[in-house]
Amino acid sequence: MGDELKPFVDWKWCARNLGRLVFVDTRWYLDGASGKDAYDAGHLPDAVFVDMDRWLSGQACPEKGRNPLPDPEVFAQGMREAGIGDSDMVVAYDDAGGVIAARLVWMLRSTGHHAAILDGGMGDYPGDLTTETPLRRTGSFTAKAWPEDLLADISEASSDAFLTMDARNRDRFEGRQDPIDPRPGHIPGAVNVPCRENLDAAGHLLPEPQIRANFDHAGVLTAQNTIAYCGSGVTACHNLLVMEQLGMGTGRLFVGGWSQYGHALDRPVETKI
Repeated sequence: MGDELKPFVDWKWCARNLGRLVFVDTRWYLDGASGKDAYDAGHLPDAVFVDMDRWLSGQACPEKGRNPLPDPEVFAQGMREAGIGDSDMVVAYDDAGGVIAARLVWMLRSTGHHAAILDGGMGDYPGDLTTETPLRRTGSFTAKAWPEDLLADISEASSDAFLTMDARNRDRFEGRQDPIDPRPGHIPGAVNVPCRENLDAAGHLLPEPQIRANFDHAGVLTAQNTIAYCGSGVTACHNLLVMEQLGMGTGRLFVGGWSQYGHALDRPVETKI
């Protein structure tokens, strides 16, 4: 992605580069709880808030899924209003081990910007949180088209020509339950690498050998020819960034994910029950 910055950084690295970074709070909750309220109650000093639903997602619909990519100009406007410019180095965090922050980081990196996830999220920050909102000038952020070579559509995600990797938890992948989408299960032939299983209890990335073993066990040896999906193109970004962190290359994102595929009733579903 033309970016020398690794996809994951820890607080020690951030502390050495404080004057160069823009911290972004990306907290967002599938149950509808307010990420902005969580931000207002306490966040990292100087961090700005970027709302997933307003700036990092387009209009939900069955044909595109729950969190399709927004129009590039909408994304650019969100970045500008957050005070982010084209040359800024962004470190995004959440309270979920980075699986939510991954969406913004993937969007920025895929369009050639400098961005990384704070490994461990808020829990990696050693100081006190603040309720003060930083004052930032409007940023100069240029809209860029989403790169077609990093995206996959529903037909490609369903094709035997690609290795399709599901980042959801195992119970949803196996079809034992799905509280959100119309059908339980997964895309036939897909393998399961639950993104949260690459994290320890504190939300930090596991040691590299353990993460590689997770991918190896699923038959994912390289990002090349691999398509990642999840419920709606959010946590799948985490798997893509983990593979990049490990030097496995750059995979592709099926943004619509199960929220799109599950509504395509003419397409078959596979379960493990």
